[in-house]
Amino acid sequence: MISFFHTILYEPLFNALILIYNFIPGHDFGIAIILLTLIVRFALFPLNNKALKSQSKLTALQPKIKEIKEKYKDDRTRQSQEFMKLYSEHKVNPLGGCLPMLIQFPILIALYWVFINGLNPEKLNGFYGFVANPGTINMIFIGILDLSKPSWILALLTGLAQFYQSKLMFKNKPKAQSSPNDIMNAMSSQMTYLMPIFIVFISWRLPAGLPLYWLVTTLFSIAQQYLINRKNTAI
Repeated sequence: MISFFHTILYEPLFNALILIYNFIPGHDFGIAIILLTLIVRFALFPLNNKALKSQSKLTALQPKIKEIKEKYKDDRTRQSQEFMKLYSEHKVNPLGGCLPMLIQFPILIALYWVFINGLNPEKLNGFYGFVANPGTINMIFIGILDLSKPSWILALLTGLAQFYQSKLMFKNKPKAQSSPNDIMNAMSSQMTYLMPIFIVFISWRLPAGLPLYWLVTTLFSIAQQYLINRKNTAI
């Protein structure tokens, strides 16, 4: 399993990062991370876009979902059947929004090992034939930020970006659905605040290269969500 992870994720990301680093004038590792993040996001764009659209549709369906809950509150089997029917009619996957996050975590783990182990000058090996060994890596981003060490600034920015993305995702949620007794609404509300706090807490202790990756990928998601919300509003 470890060998599979190393071959499928670690080696491609490591080599792609070094390849980009080698071609960047001035060899700024932060710029290399940003470009790698954009490449990964564009590669995952169709999947992420589908998931965000599904989440947006699910939010719009909340009035009908609540109606079904009230109508069949004493018949859980019929309630589940009506939910499945509703999701099928509107082509919505209630778990679709989780998939992009599940994909991102293995990538984060692979990048973590790249920053912790792969960039050590003594262990700088494992390159593909077309990737030149740079010898040493300049970890200073735009001349001021050491990406090999934790950065509270990047950690805070990443948390704020995650918070804004969560608020944007539920921007069009009907006000009538905001009920303290609705478990799903309560969980959504809690995650809006808990997820950014969790990200800040974790990012504060990791090499700044990882929060930089997460910040850029979150900003990319915000742009996607904004376009989807704008399109839905126009409709």
